[in-house]
Amino acid sequence: MRPPVSTPCHPQLLRQKPTLGSFICHGCHSRLPPCTLPRHRLYSSSISSPTSPPPRSGFAHLNNRRVISLRGPDSSHYLQGVITANISQSTQRSTGFYAAFLNAQGRVLNDVFIYPDHAASGDAWLIEVDAAEAEKLYKHIKRYKLRAKFDIRLIDAAEMGVWSIWQTKDGKGNPDGGASWTAHTIREPDRNASQEIGCVDSRAPGMGRRLILPGSKKPEVEDGMEETTEESYRIRRYLKGVAEGQREILRESALPQESNIDFMGGIDYRKGCYVGQELTIRTHHTGVIRKRILPLMIYGPEDQMPKTPEYNPNAGFDSPPAETDIARFNKKGRSAGKWLAGVGNIGLGLCRVEIMTDTVVQGEAGSYKDGDEFKLEWTGEDGHPKMVKVKAFVPPWHLTRQ
Repeated sequence: MRPPVSTPCHPQLLRQKPTLGSFICHGCHSRLPPCTLPRHRLYSSSISSPTSPPPRSGFAHLNNRRVISLRGPDSSHYLQGVITANISQSTQRSTGFYAAFLNAQGRVLNDVFIYPDHAASGDAWLIEVDAAEAEKLYKHIKRYKLRAKFDIRLIDAAEMGVWSIWQTKDGKGNPDGGASWTAHTIREPDRNASQEIGCVDSRAPGMGRRLILPGSKKPEVEDGMEETTEESYRIRRYLKGVAEGQREILRESALPQESNIDFMGGIDYRKGCYVGQELTIRTHHTGVIRKRILPLMIYGPEDQMPKTPEYNPNAGFDSPPAETDIARFNKKGRSAGKWLAGVGNIGLGLCRVEIMTDTVVQGEAGSYKDGDEFKLEWTGEDGHPKMVKVKAFVPPWHLTRQ
């Protein structure tokens, strides 16, 4: 299904308060000033401050990702039996793709990007995974490869680097799309594009492109694309509702559909058997998914409920601990979800959609009413109780991929 195209910025989307600094536009997830204004040169010789909003066109080195190499005649056959995506010969994978490893109970072990290794002869793949989980996945594959004929190696972080690259194509705020990426974006004129180790990041519209480069080499990009921090990349992910890594997609706990791996194109429901398939297929056919990872925005107890998710680097909120329960504000009831991770005033949470949004779960009457508010409560490091309100948003791309 073709990804939706974001609409240009509208004045109602630019809810900026002079005392709170700059925001990110919900229409194009870009740094203000609005994308309807003349574009300015964004090139910078230094990396942006970690608290700065992400640039409209930029690239970031992802230190929290590492690469595992599989080389050998049985590597494709092995992967076909353990990942949620399809790499049968009929799929003709010539570029990277998104997928997940599951355990036998259908819970996520790792969300990954997998790339054909063009530098190797024969059957070879590179698996990009959460750096904190790379050692576990390496040992897991090594343990269960049994007699399969392939070599596995955990590549040192200094040997290969993972990059995210994004850009806004025009002054109307249209984000980068899949096939729109051309040689003028990533300048490698002497290299065959089919040999590039990378892929369009199609998990959500406007996520850009991923690229694996040797050592400390940086992408050669067009002028106007700003090198920024990994935190900027995280802010963009959170605004779009894209979870990544086992800090956000909890290992051996999260279900793939609750983590939006289905919406992000990581599951092929037509492929043959793989580990964890039974529960995944049954959940798909029943159609009942009560929880989803959604973008969240926190705001003060006295503030008005936000209408759109906006990043404010000067919000000054303390970060709630991971897995803090989300509860109704001034009402009793069951837990509405859990906070997973965040930057400043935005983040991700595993939310009960019928409680926190107006989404209707099949066969159930939703309890959400317009104006319902929710809160996060925890004890701070100083021992004092903390409380903020929290608002969940359903990303537009969810609606197009149901």
